[in-house]
Amino acid sequence: MFRKVLVANRGEIALRVLRACKELGIRTVAVYSTADADSLPVRLADEAVCIGPPAPRLSYLNVPNIIGAALKTGADAIHPGYGFLSEDPYFAEICADNGITFVGPPPEVMEHLGDKSTARKLMQDAGLPLLPGTVSPIVSAEEALALADEIGYPVVLKASAGGGGRGITVVQRREDLPEAVRATRASAQALFKDAAIYLEKYLTGARHIEVQVMADDYGTVVHLGERDCSVQRRKQKLIEESPSPVVDADLRARIGQAAVDGARSVGYRGAGTMEFLLDGEGRFWFMEMNARIQVEHPVTEMVTGVDLVREQLRVAAGEPMSLRQETIDLRGHAIECRINAENTTAGFAPTPGRLDRFDVPGGPWVRLDTHCLTGSRVPPYYDSLIAKLIVWGPDRDAALDRMARALDEFQIEGRGVHTTIELHRRVLEHPEFRAGSVTTQFLDQYLSGNGTPP
Repeated sequence: MFRKVLVANRGEIALRVLRACKELGIRTVAVYSTADADSLPVRLADEAVCIGPPAPRLSYLNVPNIIGAALKTGADAIHPGYGFLSEDPYFAEICADNGITFVGPPPEVMEHLGDKSTARKLMQDAGLPLLPGTVSPIVSAEEALALADEIGYPVVLKASAGGGGRGITVVQRREDLPEAVRATRASAQALFKDAAIYLEKYLTGARHIEVQVMADDYGTVVHLGERDCSVQRRKQKLIEESPSPVVDADLRARIGQAAVDGARSVGYRGAGTMEFLLDGEGRFWFMEMNARIQVEHPVTEMVTGVDLVREQLRVAAGEPMSLRQETIDLRGHAIECRINAENTTAGFAPTPGRLDRFDVPGGPWVRLDTHCLTGSRVPPYYDSLIAKLIVWGPDRDAALDRMARALDEFQIEGRGVHTTIELHRRVLEHPEFRAGSVTTQFLDQYLSGNGTPP
C-alpha cells in the first residue's frame, strides 16, 4: 500500500479521498489554490501545499506545480478525484515518468475512452449495443446530412472529446443541421481544444442509466449495479438513485454484464462508469465510459456497503480487489441530491458568497459529503457544488420520505447565495418522480413551463 497520497483536487471529493486514505493508514497531502487556503481539506490533510492562484489553469490544472508538490512532499501516489486532471492521460504519463502512481486506469485506456467516437468503436467491437450513428468523427455537413437522412430525426451532435453534458447539440430538423455542425465544432474547439464531433440518433423519452464497474490487474472485473441519473438540468445530473425504479433483476444482469464486457475489452483498471440510455421497452444503448470516480458514487456505496475509493486505492497499489461478483448484494434504496450554490430561477447561475448559516441534516442513514462549514466561502472560480446529500431506506418510498425530511433540515443562508434545495423539494413531491416514471427530459420540460407543475 502507498505511504503518502497527494490529492490533486479540491472540495468534497478531496475530503472524501483524504478520509479514505486516513482509514487505510496512508498519510495525505492536500494541494490548494490561494482561494482555498482555509478549506477543510487543507485543515485535515497531514500536509498542504499551495499550488497557485485561484484560476484552475494556474493551480488545479497546473501539472508542473502539482508534480512538484508531490516530489517535494515524497508522495508516492496521486489521486485526481473527478474533474480537473482526473481523465488526462498525459498527466498520468507524467506521474509515471516521475515515479508516482496515478490512481486511475492506464493512460492508453484513458486516451481511448476520452475520445467518445473511438470509445463507441471499441464498445461496438466488444458487442455492446450502440444507437445508430458514426463511430468516427464526421468530416462535413454533407456527411452529417446523409447519415441523418438515413437514421431519421432528431439526431444529436457530440464533441468527441466532450464530457459533463457540454458540447452537445440536439437537432430536430434537417434545415438546422449544417449550422448545428458548424456551431458544435466551434463549441468543441473552445471547450475541449478538439473540434472533432460525431453524430448519433437522439432518443426521446429515454432514461439515463449508468453502471459502476471495478477492475483490478488480476483479471477481476465486477459491476456494482446501476444508478438512475435521469433528473438532469441542461444535460447535467441533479438527482441520482440506486437501484433504478425501472430496472429489474433480469435487466440488471444484462446491462451489468455489458458493462463488465466493455471494461474488460479495453483492459480497464480501477473505478469506472458505463453510461447507457434506456427506453421504455427495456432496450439499452452504450453512451460513454467515464474513467474515474463519479460524483454520484455514494449511492452505490450506500446500497452495496462497498467503499469505492478504498477499492480504488487498493487496486492502484497493485493489490487484488476484495470484491467478487457473487458477493455484491444490493440492499435497499439510496438517493443523492446535489446541493449547488445556484439560482434555479435564473438559469442555474452560480451564486458564490459567504455561508453565514450552514445547518446540516442528520439522523439515521443520512450521509452528507461536503467541504463547507458555517463561515465558508463559495468561491466564484470553481464548480458550484457545495454538498451531496445522500440517504438510504429499505425501499424507494422510505428513501424518498427520508430525503424530504433531510432537505427540510438543511438550512443554508448567505448574502446573495441561492441553492438547489427548494428545487429538490419540489421534484421529490412531483407525482411523476414519485412514481419513478421520469425521463431525461423531465426537468427541462418542467422548468421551461411545458411540463406538469408540481
